[in-house]
Amino acid sequence: MSIIEISKIIKPIQASDGAGVKLKRSIGVEPNYFDPFLMLDEFGSENKDDYVAGFPAHPHRGIETVTYMLSGEFEHKDSAGGKGKMKAGDVQWMKTGSGIIHSEMPAMKEGKLHGFQLWINMPAKYKMNKPEYLYIDSKKKGIHSDNDKIVKVIAGKFEKKEGPVKKHNVDPIYFDIELNENKSFDFKLPINHNSFIYLINGEIKIGNKTHNQIKNSTLILLSKGEMLNVLAKTKANFLLISGKPIGEQIARGGPFVMNTKGEIQKAIEDYHNGTFVK
Repeated sequence: MSIIEISKIIKPIQASDGAGVKLKRSIGVEPNYFDPFLMLDEFGSENKDDYVAGFPAHPHRGIETVTYMLSGEFEHKDSAGGKGKMKAGDVQWMKTGSGIIHSEMPAMKEGKLHGFQLWINMPAKYKMNKPEYLYIDSKKKGIHSDNDKIVKVIAGKFEKKEGPVKKHNVDPIYFDIELNENKSFDFKLPINHNSFIYLINGEIKIGNKTHNQIKNSTLILLSKGEMLNVLAKTKANFLLISGKPIGEQIARGGPFVMNTKGEIQKAIEDYHNGTFVK
């Protein structure tokens, strides 16, 4: 069985989005695209000035956005009638399809806000589908717990625990893993998937080969293989995310991701002439 090793270690860049929310961006910069993953942001601060302006109403077409809250509260509203307040441990999985306009605003004026947003590409045949909104409160995640670790399952399956996101075209795996010091996390991944780990905090070692120190807020791209082994050198918390590549040409235009530049231009025109939301 082939052992999965590190392909690349990447420190996110400091960025801002929305109305000035400070964040750390990795996928979407380096690498620009890790099929099927288009973007990964970690947002988080105890300073309200870093997040209070939030993400006012903005459009999307052709992608899925997955927002995962670790602490704090966000309020979501969209043009399809979806709305809800996200709390710690909650997930919002939105298929924007043909077009949606939504806002994500902090439902708090002080305290710690911390979470992630992942963008997943959609195959051409689904890009103009009707938008779908899946809200997963923290109690709906599958949770495996033993003396070594806690694995919170949003998508995929670990041991006997399964995530609520099922029958998805890229067969996603999305785990939030807490691993105690000197303990290991072992997992068999689909050999054809593109997979990565995002280390939130702590220090870990991956695979059998010697590599540079990996600590805190780091993106780790993984090689293709079958068996993943992660050793916690200190108590650690990390995301494991994996998906089947789509393998199609993409064209990007801000919040729109389609297959051609012409389709991007059409999305912009639809948005400006009021025909964007079907």
